[in-house]
Amino acid sequence: MTDGSAKIGGKITIKHVAQDAGVSVAAVSKVMRNAYGVSDAMREKVERSIDRLAYRPSTAARGMRGRTFSIGVLLVEMRNPFLPSLMDGAQKVLSEANYRAFMSVGEARAAIEKSLINAMIDLKMDGVILVAPRLSGELLASYAKQIPMVVIGHHEPGATAFDTVNSDDRLGARMATAHLIAGGRENIQMASLPRKNGDFDVYVEREKGYIEAMTEAGLENRVGVWRMREHPDRAGPRLADLLDLDPMPQGVFCWSDIHAVRLLNEAKVRGIDVPNQLAIVGYDNTPAAGLPLIGLSSIEQRGTEIGRLAADTLLSRIGGRATPQHILVEPELVLRSSS
Repeated sequence: MTDGSAKIGGKITIKHVAQDAGVSVAAVSKVMRNAYGVSDAMREKVERSIDRLAYRPSTAARGMRGRTFSIGVLLVEMRNPFLPSLMDGAQKVLSEANYRAFMSVGEARAAIEKSLINAMIDLKMDGVILVAPRLSGELLASYAKQIPMVVIGHHEPGATAFDTVNSDDRLGARMATAHLIAGGRENIQMASLPRKNGDFDVYVEREKGYIEAMTEAGLENRVGVWRMREHPDRAGPRLADLLDLDPMPQGVFCWSDIHAVRLLNEAKVRGIDVPNQLAIVGYDNTPAAGLPLIGLSSIEQRGTEIGRLAADTLLSRIGGRATPQHILVEPELVLRSSS
């Protein structure tokens, strides 16, 4: 056999790589960390030995000695088309800092999320980015005492143990609702989800913005939050049932594009004139919203910027910053044919 690892026998260590490359263990470590001062010739020599020996460093062992240069990313689910832009921003920053991101999916279930965070801690990851977790602020704080943490999709400006980076969701909701009101509409509903984790969830913050805009316009008596069931197999009203209200709303602000596109489709199937009979605005400005056949007005929350800021914030936490940061990114209303 020509495989270098087979010739040496047993587990390949950094010492084997150093011997094969004819350099010191410290030199191999510098190459692997992409440290300053490593020549191109040294890097090529070491990387050639790493490939030849099929060397893979032990993350756990590196964690015992210090940083593992690994970051855990926990996503609430994979269906939201907003997530790729967020991950693009985070990955760029982490890659430039020589960190590797390991993604897991919590499936919107608290028990799964807790087990995944525990696994990230056990693997000695240097920090975690949580996206829209279904965990309470108290539980997040307890985890943040064990590992540096940045949370996206969770508004808790009073948190001290962890940082948050979000779209200014309340402002975005106010913008969307104010646009519907400016079009002469008064019967405006908001499509949202059932309350779960108190006042910290994104859709709760968007509800506050919707109610504020309606109240400022003197329409506080017309406020209506339609709490649809989150999954088809769960109890509660359907999103489409909004269209059966009597009278039917003149406008709907949907807390996410995922639901806004579905409502828009249902309205068109029923022959409802959008936007003259029913105007719809979503949130996230996902790629589907911009398709001409959909033409959904939506709030752009700058996912790439949020991801970049989250990664920068986490790296500064890992670097020793103790003062909490709670960052809000200003959204933008993108108008299309649905409103």
